Amino acid sequence: MTAYDLLVIGSGPGGQKAAIAAAKLGRRVAVVDRPDMVGGVSIHTGTIPSKTLREAVLYLTGLTQRDLYGQSYRLKEDITIADLTARTQHVVSREVDVIRSQLSRNRVTMLTGTGRFTDDHTVAVQDPAGREVLVTADNIVIATGTRPARPSTVEFDDRTVLDSDSVLNLDRVPRSMVIVGAGVIGIEYASMFAALGSKVTVVEQREGMLDFCDVEVVEALKYHLRDLAVTFRFGETVAAVERHPTGALTVLQSGKKIPADAVMYSAGRQGLTDSLDLGKAGLAADQRGRISVDQHYRTSVPHIYAVGDVIGFPALAATSMEQGRLAAYHACGEPVNAMNGLQPIGIYTIPEISFVGRTEDQLTDDNVPFEVGVSRYRELARGQIIGDSHGMLKLLVSTEDRTLLGVHCFGSGATELLHIGQAVMGCGSTVDYLVDAVFNYPTLAESYKVAALDATNKLRQINRLTTG
Repeated sequence: MTAYDLLVIGSGPGGQKAAIAAAKLGRRVAVVDRPDMVGGVSIHTGTIPSKTLREAVLYLTGLTQRDLYGQSYRLKEDITIADLTARTQHVVSREVDVIRSQLSRNRVTMLTGTGRFTDDHTVAVQDPAGREVLVTADNIVIATGTRPARPSTVEFDDRTVLDSDSVLNLDRVPRSMVIVGAGVIGIEYASMFAALGSKVTVVEQREGMLDFCDVEVVEALKYHLRDLAVTFRFGETVAAVERHPTGALTVLQSGKKIPADAVMYSAGRQGLTDSLDLGKAGLAADQRGRISVDQHYRTSVPHIYAVGDVIGFPALAATSMEQGRLAAYHACGEPVNAMNGLQPIGIYTIPEISFVGRTEDQLTDDNVPFEVGVSRYRELARGQIIGDSHGMLKLLVSTEDRTLLGVHCFGSGATELLHIGQAVMGCGSTVDYLVDAVFNYPTLAESYKVAALDATNKLRQINRLTTG
């Protein structure tokens, strides 16, 4: 039986960072994962392949250049699945190599196989040949991630009726597609397939989508998706999906029938905990396979931690990485600052959405007075150069102390651009810092100065009226 200071089950973003953090502190560390899943779901079926696919779609369709070269512009006329997956496979294999190298350089032992608890300090690791070895550890981190939830009423065949994993294995670009669920994953794939020319219908039982985002930004996204021939069916529930030799028929409870080449379900995620034998470690998961943790990411068994998607919201690769680092530091007795509340959200639709802080609706509900500063890409030289006439940046500024309460961005590079606002908010600076700062020209970052001036000009008008 081999003993470690820290054993990590799962090598995704959370598990990988937990293992490396503990190794940097001089601990003896091992990671358990299947040989074909090094890097976790994030690398193989989640974040990395979907974002790489998006990049391939944008490049091959020439979508972002159409404001400059006309609406018929297209880099490649007949885009095949092979065109799209070539880039994805290249990036995934490189990323797997990077992760293997990082673990090896930090002397983290890679235990190939799947793990299950035999008691609260011992994990049985079964290799692909079925052989088991027992491994003990002072501390254990569960970072097993999630899989797409598959409703029992739906007959998935991974060709016509798909989930967000199997959609990556399509053998052709569908001419038409129904996407069930208007969450982040559903809308990201809806925008990608619409850009490829598929006629996409999004069915969502709620009355809207992405309700945690800024309303104006979501409306702008809906406008652009409709411009790509996306149809939205809000307030609708799927009653049945009928598979036929040439496609599928989605039947809604309202009686509508939607024919399509393929149907993709985006019905949330399920924690990968059912094969862990959690009970033998004194743990339990909820009905969605998630494990509860405290502020240090400890489970109800103090020396067992859980991080990443398996603990639920926010279930982002970025936050999972930080959770893994914090859990490892706590397990090793290393002082650490808690994760602050300014977590950026990035949604890789076409165009991108990203924000940090609160929305206008949240501030209004909390009776927090604010002013809005807006910059539009079409008014920036860089926006004209790159052909993005629809992007925008919005700053929500406190009328009391002039600090930033929220930053919302929509358009090219939104997920990168947002971090300027995040840094300003994190340092407690006011909108005046952005007014006084000099930005490179021409850049999209200049939008911060334009939006800051817009907000401060409005604040000045209020002051003039109130001070007479």
